[in-house]
Amino acid sequence: MSICVDYYYPMLERHLLSCSNYSYISASCCSVMIKEKEEEHRLESPMPWIGIYAAAASLVCSLAMVADIFHGFRHRKLWFPCKFFTLNAASLTLLAVSMKLPVDLSTTMPGELDQLAKLTSTTLMSTVIGNFMPSIGAMDDTEIFMNITALTILVITVFVNICIQLNTQLINPSFEIEHIAAISFMLVLLVLLSFSALTVSTTKKCLQLKYDDIHKTISSEEPQETEKFTIEKLKVNVEKYWMIAKSSSPQFVVARSVTCYASGTICFLAAFTLAEAHLRIFIRDDHYYINPSNVRSNYRWSAFVVLVIQSFGVVGGTIAPTFRWFTAISLRCKEERVKSYKTELKTENYWIERLLEWKESPLALRVGSQKFRKLVHNTKNLILDFCIAVQVVIVLASKLVVIVLASILFVLIYLILISPFMLFWNLYNEFIEKIISKHTASTNHTRSESGPGTELDLSPYVLYLEGEEELPLQIMKNNRDATNHFIQEGKKRQPKYLKELLDQSTTFTGVTKFDSHQVPSLASEEPSNCWSLPVVTLTSIAIALPNIEKHKAKWLLRSVSEGLLYANLVEKFLNAKSDMVSIRNAVDTVWLGVDLFHRWLDEDLQKISLEGNNSTETLEKLADIAKNSVIEFKANTNGDRKENPQNWPIKVIAANSMYRISRTVLENHRGSNDQTDETLFEQLCIMIADILGACLTNLPRVIIMKCFCSAIEEREKSVQHAAQLLGETEEILKILQQRELPNLNPDKVAYIDEWHALIKQENPLAFTTLINDGTSSSGSGELHIAIE
Repeated sequence: MSICVDYYYPMLERHLLSCSNYSYISASCCSVMIKEKEEEHRLESPMPWIGIYAAAASLVCSLAMVADIFHGFRHRKLWFPCKFFTLNAASLTLLAVSMKLPVDLSTTMPGELDQLAKLTSTTLMSTVIGNFMPSIGAMDDTEIFMNITALTILVITVFVNICIQLNTQLINPSFEIEHIAAISFMLVLLVLLSFSALTVSTTKKCLQLKYDDIHKTISSEEPQETEKFTIEKLKVNVEKYWMIAKSSSPQFVVARSVTCYASGTICFLAAFTLAEAHLRIFIRDDHYYINPSNVRSNYRWSAFVVLVIQSFGVVGGTIAPTFRWFTAISLRCKEERVKSYKTELKTENYWIERLLEWKESPLALRVGSQKFRKLVHNTKNLILDFCIAVQVVIVLASKLVVIVLASILFVLIYLILISPFMLFWNLYNEFIEKIISKHTASTNHTRSESGPGTELDLSPYVLYLEGEEELPLQIMKNNRDATNHFIQEGKKRQPKYLKELLDQSTTFTGVTKFDSHQVPSLASEEPSNCWSLPVVTLTSIAIALPNIEKHKAKWLLRSVSEGLLYANLVEKFLNAKSDMVSIRNAVDTVWLGVDLFHRWLDEDLQKISLEGNNSTETLEKLADIAKNSVIEFKANTNGDRKENPQNWPIKVIAANSMYRISRTVLENHRGSNDQTDETLFEQLCIMIADILGACLTNLPRVIIMKCFCSAIEEREKSVQHAAQLLGETEEILKILQQRELPNLNPDKVAYIDEWHALIKQENPLAFTTLINDGTSSSGSGELHIAIE
C-alpha cells in the first residue's frame, strides 16, 4: 500500500538491502523493488497539490456564496438573490474540481480526518444546490436545461462514487450513516431544483399577463393628464413600477416558492449532520484536527486544508437557504387569517401546467407503424403522469414541511435562536428608516392622486401567484421606502458641474446659434445632427481659444462630460435611428481625444491655443483644418459614399461639424462689439448649456421608458436605474422648469434638428410654457413633459 510512504520507505529500503546477504533473495530483485517504490513515491508526490487545487476551487465557491449573503443583507433582501454565485458553466466547473475527494476511488483515505473531509465535500454539494435554487428564475428554458443536465451528471457521478466506496468499505463504517444521509439530501435537493425549474416558464407567463394588465391601467389613469408628468408624478410612477418589478423578479418568485423553503430545510439538516460528525469526533479526541495520525492518505496536509475551507463553505452557504426557511415559518406564524388545511395543501395549477401541456401536445414522430407510434405516445403519457405525480408530492411535502415546522419548531428554534437576531434586525430597520425620513421629509409629499396627506396604496401593483394572497402586505411593508432609497442614492451622485453650467443659461436659443444656414455647405446633403455632436464640437473650440484660464477649460470639460452621460441616454432611448449610429460613433471618438488628451482628432488643441494670437485666428485655423479634411475625403472618394453622409467615415462627419460650427461662431464673433477671448468663451459655454438643456428636457420620457421594461429578467434593475436617474437629475429638472419649450409634437422633441428648424422660424410668442400647474401659464414650478 502507498500509505505513509515517507515513513515506511527508508525502513523498506534497509530491509531489502539486508536481504541481499541471504541466498533466497538476489540483489537484482531488491533493486527492482526499490525502483518500483521510488516510482510509486514519485507518482504520489503531486497529491497534496491536487488537494490544494480542490481547496482553492472550494474557496472560490464559498466566497461567492458569502458575497451573496452580504449583498442580501446590504440591500435588505433576506431572500438572498444569486448575484455572484449562480448556476452556470463556471460555477459547475469549480464545483467539479471541489468534489475531488469524494469521487477519488484510487486513493485510500483511512484516517478520520480524511473521512471527515470527504463527508464535508458531499455536504458542500448539497449546500451549493440549495444556493443555486433562486438563480434558475433568471434563466431561459435552454439555459435551465443545459445547466441542470450538467449538474445532474455531476451529482450522479458523486452519488455513484460514494455508493461504490460504501460497498467496498473505502468509507469507514463509523461514517456510513452520515454519508448515506449526505447523498440522500443531495439527491432530494437535485429533484427539488429540477422540478422547480419546470415552473419557471409558466410563472413568468402568468406574471407577464398581470404586468400587461397593470401597465394598461397605469397608462389609462387620468386621461387628461396622460401626456403631462410633474416631478412628483414621476416619483409616483417610478414607485408603482418598482413595486411591480420587485414582486415579479424571477429570482424572488423562485425564492418565495414552497420548494425553495423546503430546500432550506434540507440544507439545514445536511449542515446539522456534518456538525454532528465533527462533534462526535471532537468529543472522542479533542486534538484530532492537529493530530498527524488522523491524516493517513496521499493528500497528507492538504486534506486538512480542504476540510477547513469546505466546512467554512457549508456554514456560509447554509445561511441563505436557512433564512428563507425561517422567513416562511415567520410569515406563516404572523398570518392574521387562518387557512384551512384543504386550502393550504393544494397544488396550484402553475406547478403542473407545463407537464400537462407536454402531455396534451402531439408527438413530432412521423415514422414507424401505427402500433409503434401508439406505444411511444402511451409511454410518453405514462412518464408525464409519473412526473405530474412526483411534482404534486413534492409540492405537498414542501408545504407540509413548512406547516409542521412552523407549528413544532417555531417555539424551539424561532423564538429561542432567531428572535434575538430578528429583534436586532427590526431595531436596525427602524434606525435606518428614521435616518431616511430625515433626508426625505422635504420631498415626501402626496403619494396618491386622491389628495394631499394620503399614502399611496401600492397593493394593486404587487404581482403574486395563486396561493400567495398574503404577499402584497409583506412586499409593501418591506419595500415601501425602496424607491426613496434609490432616489437618495442618485442624489448623492448629482452632476454638480453640469448644474453650474446650466445655471448660466435661461433659454434654448443656443440650439439655433450653433449652425448658420449661411455657411456654404461642403456636400450636396448635410448629415443629420445629434445632441452630442455640436456639444463636443463647441467644447473643442472653447478649449482651443487663446488666453483662457486652465481652470475654466477644466471646469467646462467636467461639465460637458457629465452632460454627455445624460445626452447619450436621451439619444439611446429616443433617437435610435440607424443613420445616427455613425454620428454617435464620431462623438465618442472625438470626445475621447478631447477629454483625455485635449486633441480634436489628430490636432493638439493646446498647441493651437498657444499659436493663436486671438480667437479669430484660432477659429479660422480650425475651420480650415476641418474643411481640408472633408475636401480631401471627397477628392479621394467616388460614388455614393462621397455624397451620402451615412457612408462618411466618422472623422469626416466630425470635420464637417467642426467646419460649419467654427465658421458660424467666427461670423457671429466678427459681428460682435465685444470681441475678447473671455467673452467668446462665455458665449460658447452658454450655447453649450442651451443645447444640453434642450436635450435634457427629454429626461422625464427617458425615466418613464426605463420603467417600461418588457423583459422580466431586467425589469427590476431597469426601474432601479430609473429611480437613481430621477434622483441624479431632479435638481436639473427644476432648473429647466424655468424655461420655455417650442411648440413641438412629442415625437419631435427628441431631435435637435426639429428644435433648430422650428425655433429658427418661430418667434418667442409661439413658445409654450414648460411650467404649469394644470393651467396654461401659472408658473407654479411643476414640470410637464409630453410623453408618448
